[in-house]
Amino acid sequence: MSIASLGRVRSALVGAGALTVLAAGLVAAPATAAAPAQPTPGRHGSGAAHHRAPRVATNTSLTFVRNASDPLDSRLQVIRLGKVLASYRAGSGMGLKKAHSAARDECAVGRGWLPKGTYTVGPRSTRYPGAKIHGYAIPLSDKKCHDGTRRTQLLIHSKMTKSGGSLWKGTNSYESNGCIKLSPSDIRKLFRVLARYPRPTRLTVV
Repeated sequence: MSIASLGRVRSALVGAGALTVLAAGLVAAPATAAAPAQPTPGRHGSGAAHHRAPRVATNTSLTFVRNASDPLDSRLQVIRLGKVLASYRAGSGMGLKKAHSAARDECAVGRGWLPKGTYTVGPRSTRYPGAKIHGYAIPLSDKKCHDGTRRTQLLIHSKMTKSGGSLWKGTNSYESNGCIKLSPSDIRKLFRVLARYPRPTRLTVV
């Protein structure tokens, strides 16, 4: 065989070997998996564009338990997730000694205790700017009693100076014109408890 013929045979063998290696590589190479599609970020960088975090209910409320035998020895309770977290002595109305039956008359403006029902609770203040009420106070919504009389200017408060100092003078200081009234030490405790949780927006009087 001539030298030229040997060269052509060698070139053919080299080409065939290269094709074999290339084919083997294509068979052995794993298929590359497509990257999973990523969700479009929302406005706040969350995974879903239209998902928003659900609102969290406060689950904190207030209950005022009226004491018919002594309206000045009633109880204001802080309720959290169905449990009583704290309970404080509180008065409402002018008391049995001064107002007699009117003390338990929820329609007696300026004398009777707070009407039964549900109230909206406003934001608490440690320097309430009232004409007569100062210091720690929590405003409440107006309420109609059973005969339609509207009770207004209702608060949870104490007897304090504008800066929160005490003006308390004993048991008679639980008297009020219909508001819920606590001692200065108890209303401070109440504020500390309420500061731990979302602000209650509902008061129930029973």
